[in-house]
Amino acid sequence: MSPTDTSDDYGPRMGLLDHLNELRKRLVWVALAILICTVIGFVFAESILNYLLVPYAQATHTVGETTLQTLRPTEGLETYFKVSLLFGAILAMPMILVQFWIFISPGLRPEEKRYVYIFVPSSLVLFVLGMAFAWFVLSPAAIYFLANFMPQVFTTDWTSQEYISFVLRLIFWLGVSFQLPIIIYFVSRVGLITARTLIDQWRAAIVIIAVLAAVITPSIDPVTMLLTMAPLVVLYILSIALARIGERQFNQSMAV
Repeated sequence: MSPTDTSDDYGPRMGLLDHLNELRKRLVWVALAILICTVIGFVFAESILNYLLVPYAQATHTVGETTLQTLRPTEGLETYFKVSLLFGAILAMPMILVQFWIFISPGLRPEEKRYVYIFVPSSLVLFVLGMAFAWFVLSPAAIYFLANFMPQVFTTDWTSQEYISFVLRLIFWLGVSFQLPIIIYFVSRVGLITARTLIDQWRAAIVIIAVLAAVITPSIDPVTMLLTMAPLVVLYILSIALARIGERQFNQSMAV
């Protein structure tokens, strides 16, 4: 290799300004994708809002006549935009993942770039599974518990801002949290973590999962917390197995 050659097994080397410029390009594409998908979300926002009311209607036994309060003049409009934006972010997730992969791919060897065919589909599947778990399992149980807690003392009449924010946070962030196994795999694949480290640090992992569950669930009731923690603990165990695979592949690549 000549003294002026700035390439290696990973391809041409990029300077800091090149990385920043590439990051700007990827963020522009992500922003455009979210904007376009959010516009699409405006069309379906009313139907989505009605669908999001289903667990609340079932918990309060008001199916077909459920409404939410608005305490501020702009609260209904803000909720409408919030639903549209989240729908846009979810719909744009494939583009977000593709742009993320394009950004990191210059730092990968040619043989490692084929993992895009694993990374993007598996990330999408895990994201959808996380949202499905939040909607079909976590949300109905949490909303029923909260709506029927001490009915002789409390009257359930929630506002649109609080209820929709509660549901959307559960769905979106649990979907993001389900990315843990694929992230751990790729981190171990490049030698930054090992399965033994994850096993040895299981106590710290439980604490972190509990904190993450508390952040995801905007309530302090133990039922919602435990329902959120349970799949995250399972995902952590799965991450250990994937880390072992990634670690083995890293050692094999280093031995070549």
